[in-house]
Formats: sequence, structure tokens, C-alpha cells
Amino acid sequence: MARVDRLDPDHNLWHWLSVDLRVWREERNLSQVDVAQICGVDNSTVSNWESGSAKIPQRHTETLDRIWRTRGHFTRLRGLADSSHDPNWFQQFAAYERRAKVVSPYAALLVPALLQTPDYARALIAGGQIVDDVDAAVEERMARQEILRQPEPPDLWILIKESVLWDCIGTRETMRAQLVRLIELSQHRGIVIRVVPRSAGVHPGVDGSFTLLDVNGTEMAWSEAVGGGRLVTDPANVRDYRVRYDRIGADSLSRDSSRKLIAEVMEATQ
Repeated sequence: MARVDRLDPDHNLWHWLSVDLRVWREERNLSQVDVAQICGVDNSTVSNWESGSAKIPQRHTETLDRIWRTRGHFTRLRGLADSSHDPNWFQQFAAYERRAKVVSPYAALLVPALLQTPDYARALIAGGQIVDDVDAAVEERMARQEILRQPEPPDLWILIKESVLWDCIGTRETMRAQLVRLIELSQHRGIVIRVVPRSAGVHPGVDGSFTLLDVNGTEMAWSEAVGGGRLVTDPANVRDYRVRYDRIGADSLSRDSSRKLIAEVMEATQ
């Protein structure tokens, strides 16, 4: 995570917000403890806001604007930062993913990265992404799966659109091995894989893939996009993703029925 001396407010709006928070606080001769009391949070939370390692929620920018009479400065700046692209979003998401207690992806196009076999990942990266070093990219993706081998791995709640199972990525052997991997993982106690059947038709997942993370009781969302993605931390926006996820789940097959369907697709790939 960024430290105060590494913030770049000229090119990163979130860093600008962090720097302004510290500058305006110091101009008022207030400590981080004072700001924590104003916002009703822990002292360490304010420190994280100012260092750029955490994003201040909108309700707190509104509080500071009101108390400090800044005419909406912090809330306006936060809105701009939230609507802009942050090149560090994926690194932040990956860091949160390593700490998450629950990881809940909805996959509309591809098998989620945490479940991919090396060959499936290689076929994806070599065929669909512009990278200088395919081997390094595959190794980096496989490294993310280390969280599944931790003493206390996160719970995985996976929703996969049925078309993901049928789309052949790489060779037929590669795809069959990937489906075998899904079946094996689905038998783990902490991993639930459910399929959204074609018969569901139009559902809340047609807008694309996303992932919900539960990090020590705080939920956030990662929304995938071509060329990158978006990390969503504002509670109100995260709730929208949670509602969407639950509605997709309501249209999904049960755990056992999903495993049977995966096995049927696997047999059809021979």
C-alpha cells in the first residue's frame, strides 16, 4: 500500500484526497485522534486514509465538509476519484483477496482465476491478452491460488454462467482438465460452485463478471472490464453488487445439480 511519502496527488485523485485530508487537518491544528473522534472511527483508520492505504467513505467526507465548512470540497473530490480510473486498482484488489475470509465471484465469461488450471490460464493469456511474458503472467495468476492452500483458506462461493463451461479455451484436453478441476474443487467443504443455467435467460448477471470480497467483515466489490477493472468500496455501491449477486444465485442450480451439469459438459468434450 502507498505510504504518505509515496503519494502522487498530481496523477492520482485518491492520493490528492489523502494529501488534502492531512493538509486541512494540520491547518486546523488537529491530530489524527481529533479527526477520528469527529468521524467516529479508530485512530488507525484516519492514518490509513491519509497514507492512501484505505479510502475514506462518503459519509465521512460529508461530515468533514460540514464540520470544517469546506463547501463540499472533500465529497466532491471523492466523487471525482471514485468515477476515475485508478491504475492501482487490481493490485489493491489482489491484496484484499489475499486477506479475504470469503471470496464470491460471478463468472459470466471465464472460469474464475482462483479455479483455473495452468493450461487454461495459459490459453487465455496467450490468446486474449497483450503481454510481454506469458510465462510470468501465468505464474502470477497461479500464485494467487496460494490462498487456497493456507492453513485457513477463504470460503469460495462461485457462480458460473453455463456458457463458460461450454466455451472451449485452448484444446479440448485443456478444457476437459479444467472441468475436472472444477468438479474436484466443488467437493471441498469450503468451496461452493453453482451454475447459472441457460434456461435462466435474462438475469442480473448479463452485465458482466464481478467478485465480492469479505475482508474482516467489510465487503467490497471488484468489477471486471476490458483492459482492467474497478474496485468498489463505497458501502452503498457494494450493496448494489451484493443484491445483484444474490439475485443471480436465486436463478442458479443447487450445488449437487451444478456438479452434475459440469460432469455432463465434461463428458461431452471427449
